[in-house]
Parts: sequence; C-alpha cells; structure tokens
Amino acid sequence: MKHISRVLDRELKKGSAELLILSLVEARARHGYEIGKLIEDRSGGTLRFKVASLYPLLYRLEDRGWIAGRWVEKAGERRRRFYRLTPEGKRVLAAQRDHWREFVEAVRNITGIEHA
Repeated sequence: MKHISRVLDRELKKGSAELLILSLVEARARHGYEIGKLIEDRSGGTLRFKVASLYPLLYRLEDRGWIAGRWVEKAGERRRRFYRLTPEGKRVLAAQRDHWREFVEAVRNITGIEHA
C-alpha cells in the first residue's frame, strides 16, 4: 500500500508542478530556492521538490517561453537566477487553473469531499 501511495503522490506532484511554479512567479520574480521553499511552506511540508527535479522543470518552463529567467548578482551574495511569468505563461496559467478547478470539482462530486 505504501508503494501505491508513493506512486500516487509522485503523479499528483508531476501533474501540478507547473501550476504551482507558474502561480508563485505570477506576482513577482523569484529564484529557484525560494520557489521550492514556498511550495514546502505553503503546503505545510506535504509538497517538496528536490533540487534535482525543480531546476530541470524551471529550465523546461523557460524553454517553453512560459517563464523568463535573469541572473542577478548582489554584493556579498552568490549569483541567483530569478524567474518571472511571461505573457504566454499568464495564458497557460489561466488555462491550467481552469483545468485544475474542473478536476477538483469532479473529484468532489464523485467522492463527496467538500473541501477537496
């Protein structure tokens, strides 16, 4: 049963990862570590992204033109790449939010869970 739970968790995370990242860079540019930390903090530790999976995802989103990255150097700090949402990313985010709402509503209708 634990194996099934891990597989389900992995698939749910994979299906929602783009939505989570695009949502977090919607309001302002953020660097990768901050994105990962916000996902973990805001989910109460339920969702965590390892560096090995988060950064390749950021690069893919950038390659698709959904986010744009920019290197920033500050005195006394190491260089960081900050990502912001592009106009195309805003369109994708709006569509993904609509699909996610439909999915959650369908699950709620089937399971009877009020706050899915």
